[in-house]
Amino acid sequence: MRLNKLLILVSLFTFFLVGQASAQVEDTVLKSTDTLKNRVVKPIGTATPPKVMTRQDSMKTRYVNPGKVAGRKAVIKSLILPGLGQVYNMQLLNDGYGTRAGKSQTFQRIYTIGKIGAIYGGFTVLTMSYIESSKNYTAFLEELQYRNANNDQPPPNSPYARYSTQGVTTAKDTYRRNKQIVLFSYGLVYFANVVDAYVAARLHFFNIDDKLSFKVVPTMINSNSMYSFNAAPAVKLSLTF
Repeated sequence: MRLNKLLILVSLFTFFLVGQASAQVEDTVLKSTDTLKNRVVKPIGTATPPKVMTRQDSMKTRYVNPGKVAGRKAVIKSLILPGLGQVYNMQLLNDGYGTRAGKSQTFQRIYTIGKIGAIYGGFTVLTMSYIESSKNYTAFLEELQYRNANNDQPPPNSPYARYSTQGVTTAKDTYRRNKQIVLFSYGLVYFANVVDAYVAARLHFFNIDDKLSFKVVPTMINSNSMYSFNAAPAVKLSLTF
């Protein structure tokens, strides 16, 4: 009898514990749901704080080659106007850019001015040659047209009366070819002007000083024998610049 009462009490106590555990689980789930419902939503228009640059981000910064930038500017200026790139290179000297900063650049400036004079001197000579070739080409062309229309007879008081018709034709073709050569030379001078401006601008940022040293040391030269080592004394010269 006492055992039955004990079993009944244990069963009731067990049901009580199970009920308490179930209630605790349901309360926990409800609280979790309430927490999700009460979550604060950030407004869309709220500004985000600025991002702080880290060391890794700073290492990703792209390197800018100053010589390449200067060369590009010199090329653009030379394409716009021949000689303008050389003037830009002189400005680099005056501003002290490059490895020549703080040194006397009198000779370099004179040399650059000479290149500008050579560029425009070349254009002037080519222009004069083109005008002269065009003038002679027109004169011989008119002479040839008159002869073709008058049975190979030269015009009255013609300065080319002593030339044969074949000679007049050859002279006309020669001056026409000279005009074409002059036009091609214009392009060469223009291209040389651009290349010179680019190279000079790049060299402003290279170490091309006048420091030169050499070292002389004794050494041995192998005679390349197949089965033995035959060395001969020699002198080694090393240049450093």
